Formats: sequence, structure tokens, C-alpha cells
Amino acid sequence: MSLVSRIKAATAYSIGELYHQQIPAEFILVNSTKPEFEGDYTVVLFAFVKQLKLSPDALGAALGNHLVANFPNLFSGYNLVKGFLNLTVREGYWMRFLTRNYTAEAFGKANPTGSKVMVEYSSPNTNKPLHLGHLRNNFLGRSIAEILKATGNEVVKTCIVNDRGIHICKSMIAWQLFAHGATPETTHTKGDHFVGDYYVKYNDEYKRQVAELKAAGMLEEEAAQSAPIMKAAQQMLLDWEEGKPEVIDLWKRMNEWVYAGFKKTYDKIGTDFDKIYYESNTYLLGKDLVEKGLKEKVFYQKEDGSVWIDLTGDGLDEKLVRRKDGTSVYITQDIGLAEQKQKEFNAGQSIYVVGDEQNYHFKVLKLICQKLRLPSADGIYHLSYGMVELPTGKMKSREGTVVDADDLIQEMVEIARQKTEELGKVNDFTEAERIDLYETLGLGALKFFLLRVDPKKKMIFNPEESIDFHGFTGPFIQYTHARIKSILRKMGIEGNAAEIASGVEFKEALLPLEKSLIVTLEQFPATLQDAGLEHDPSKVAIYIFNLAKTFSSFYNEHSIANAETEEKKTLRLMLAILTATVIKTGMKVLGINVPERM
Repeated sequence: MSLVSRIKAATAYSIGELYHQQIPAEFILVNSTKPEFEGDYTVVLFAFVKQLKLSPDALGAALGNHLVANFPNLFSGYNLVKGFLNLTVREGYWMRFLTRNYTAEAFGKANPTGSKVMVEYSSPNTNKPLHLGHLRNNFLGRSIAEILKATGNEVVKTCIVNDRGIHICKSMIAWQLFAHGATPETTHTKGDHFVGDYYVKYNDEYKRQVAELKAAGMLEEEAAQSAPIMKAAQQMLLDWEEGKPEVIDLWKRMNEWVYAGFKKTYDKIGTDFDKIYYESNTYLLGKDLVEKGLKEKVFYQKEDGSVWIDLTGDGLDEKLVRRKDGTSVYITQDIGLAEQKQKEFNAGQSIYVVGDEQNYHFKVLKLICQKLRLPSADGIYHLSYGMVELPTGKMKSREGTVVDADDLIQEMVEIARQKTEELGKVNDFTEAERIDLYETLGLGALKFFLLRVDPKKKMIFNPEESIDFHGFTGPFIQYTHARIKSILRKMGIEGNAAEIASGVEFKEALLPLEKSLIVTLEQFPATLQDAGLEHDPSKVAIYIFNLAKTFSSFYNEHSIANAETEEKKTLRLMLAILTATVIKTGMKVLGINVPERM
């Protein structure tokens, strides 16, 4: 149990003992005490004064005295400031915490809860390579999966690949028209880039044809529909749906090129899945649920034969679930897939990592599933995130103006190389060690920059800013870890850390920066729990940065190797060891490696 949880429980107990009122511990607000006041944690009293019919000062004094008297191993004192009860935690608590945990490799991780969670992320299209927006999606999805694992959940990572539809046919038509038999192998091009290039070629040719038709006197709307290349793509989609062999063969061949390219990118960024679904296999799902909904009067049929649901009573609008020609729409497929995934994995929660332009879609999906009484319905959660833009503005795939993921990764590695070599600290590294370090730093900078922001917020990505060794960045944290490991190596601690506190009796008072570091370390398990509950990896990123910053302040002020006494040396070594462990664990759940030296 975290210290904050202990304080809440103790406060609830004391209120019960003093006033015979049962207040749930989770209703009690506990914050870190502001630096300008004495104390470690503050209980906010205002929520209870009306219920208990007491003034804040009277309640605070009675509560403070009761807590100190009944929990002497936890509290050493208190003070009151205008309705806030500031509690001072006994120093012995901090030392017991540190002694118990400083060698625990699994510190921060929770025991299994028995809960199962499914996280769906990435969701690429097979007509283009992954880009910067996909990277934010992948990093968010995998990090929230790892955070949920760390907090005791069984996690299933899934992906739905959008491998059918008109956008795929556009790349296929362009390849037939312009490739002259070229392949990724013959052109030495990564498969997803190769296919994506033809999606751009399609768009260029389409715009040319539309302009030509308009020049011949056709109105713009008619020209857009009449362009020969558009008609060819639409015909190819019909041929695919009818299973025309040569179309299916080309579709499979081009998708295989893309999948090979995706795999290289996924391997590079550390993305993996337990199960991959393909839209070509799922797009017919949900048809039986439409019939069920009609029978149960969840849906209704219009005169033209189309099927709808009326969600106006829920603050939304009417939604089509089956066209008049009997074909399903995206929401129908998603309902069917939600049912299939539930049958397959029986997860208590199903998290969809999808951009905020789909907020409405997922509100509708959850509502429909609830009205159909599907077992999966209440567990549907949309992890909505804002788009990533560049300083130059938005990106557009069809115009070839996206920031390609592979190019960006390579650029980040190159920036890491330049920045590191400027510092001149890798002269004794082998070439292989340098390459590994640059990749670790470059990817770490990219992931941290995209994860340090609340997912709901739109963000602008700046490669140079992301790799600053002194700012709110991944490399700063990575450097702090490497610095600690260097200290431990020089002092000969690695391998026998468990022995350093043996027989030591801690009697000296904690100095302010020593205590600040212990207090921060103790908060790690609660931070992981909070990040999992809020589905927000930025909470971990911010915490780990603050921990690294706190350690840097501590180490700049206090020597470890030349500490004033042996007791202080031991204490500071324990702090360094646990700090390195927490940094490594915290960065790992974000998908970021930390170097042993740099």
C-alpha cells in the first residue's frame, strides 16, 4: 500500500473513531504539502466540515492529535493552515521503506489482479507506410499495455489492419498503370514505401485527369466522378468484392510487400501484438447483430430498406447500421468485431487507441453495444489522442507530405550521433557500441517526446528539441541512469548491493535533498497505478523526469563516494541504486531503453 493510501485509510479510521461517521478512504483528498509549509502530506478538510458540523481548525486539531497518537510509526507531528492538515511523516518510515525496497528489481510492479484488458492500437492502412501520427499511436498503445501489465493486469495486444477498400485499390491501379512490373526487390525499396509511392502517383494522376476534364468544359463535381482512374479504382473494388482471381492475387501480393515493410518498422520501434485482425476478414461481421437489433427494436428499418438506430435520446443523432442494398457500414463491422474479440479473449476492458477525430464513432459504438446487451459493451474505452503536427503544419498522405516513420527514426538517430559526438564522451566505445547507443538515444528521445504530453492534447513535434540532453527529454533521463551506473561501477557496488546496508544502523537525520529523493521514489507504484487508471503514460514520463531531476540536484549537492560518514555513504548508495531501478522500470513501460553508460 502506498503512503498516500495509508494516510487516507488512517484518516478515515480516525474520523470514524472520533465522530462515528464512516467516510470511505477513497473520498479523502491527500496532496503533497506545498514547499512553503512544514510537512510531507496534506489532508484537505473542507469536504467534511459540513457533514461533521465542525470548523476546519477544530476538525484539523482533533484529527491531527488522533493520527499522531494512534499511528506513531507513521506520523511525528502536524500543523494546520486554513483548513489544510499538514502531516509530517516520521523519519523512521522513510528509512524502513528504503531498506526494504532498494534492491527490489520489481519495485513498483503490482501482483496479478486477475483482470484481463485488451489494447488495440496501430491500425495501419496497407496503402502507405507508417508515419509520425502512427508513431504516437503505437507508442501510446504499447506503453499503456505495459503500464497495465505492471499494475497486475493480464494484457492482450491487438491490431486491426485496414487492408481493403477503395484506398487500397487506388495503389493497385496506379501500380498496374505505372510500375511496368517493378517490385520492392527490383527497385531496392522497402515494401510499404514502394506501395505508398503508388498511392501518391494515383493522386497525382487523378488531379491531372480532373484538371483535363475541367479544361474540356466539365463541371468540377462531374469531373471528379468521371476521371478514368477513379472509375478504374471503383471497378477494381467491385472486382475484389466479387473475388475476381487476378485482382485478389494482386491485392495479396501488394499487401505482402507492405507487411514486410511494416515488420521492419515495428521491430525497430519495439511494437508487437498478440493477435492481428484484418478488415478483409472482419468486414462482414455484425450482420447477424443487425437482425438481432431489429427483432429487439433496438434498430428500425426505413422505407428504402436501410436500417438505423435513433440515439437522439442519448444526446447523439440517428446512425445508419446497414445500407439499403444490405451492405454493412464501419460501425456494423466494429460491433461485430467487438463481439468476436470478447468471445475470443473475454477481456473485462477493451481499449481502442484511436485519434480524437473518431470520438463520436466510439461513443456510438459503445452505446449500440450496450443497447444490444453485448458482454463487451461496458468495457469499451476509447483512448482518444490528439494529432501530431509539425512546425510547418498538418500532414497529408495522398499528397506525399507526411513525415515518414522510418525517415524520422533515422533522422533522430543521426541527431543523437551528432549531439553525443559533440560531447566527446564515446571515444572509448567500439563502433558497434556507438551505433547501439545512438539508436537507444534517438528512439528514446522520439518516444519520450511523444509520450510526455497528455494523450488528449494535440502536439507539435520538434526533433531538435526532443533530444536536448539538459531538457525535459528522454536523453536527459537516460544520461541520469548511465551516470548512476557509472557511480556504482566505480564504487564496486554492482553485484553485491544487497550487502551494503547489512548491520548499518541509521541514526543521522535525513538532509532535505535526501528526503526529497526518498519521498519521490516512494511515489512510483502509485504513479504507475494512476497512469493505468487514467490511461495516461504522460504521468509516468513526467514522474521519471522529475525523479531524474531530483537525483541530479541531490548528487550535485552531496557526494556519495566521499560522503561525510559511512552511514551517509550507505544511505546515498541505497538511494542511487533504487533511483536507477525506478528509472529503468519507468522508462521500460514507456518502451524506452536506458544505457548502462554513455
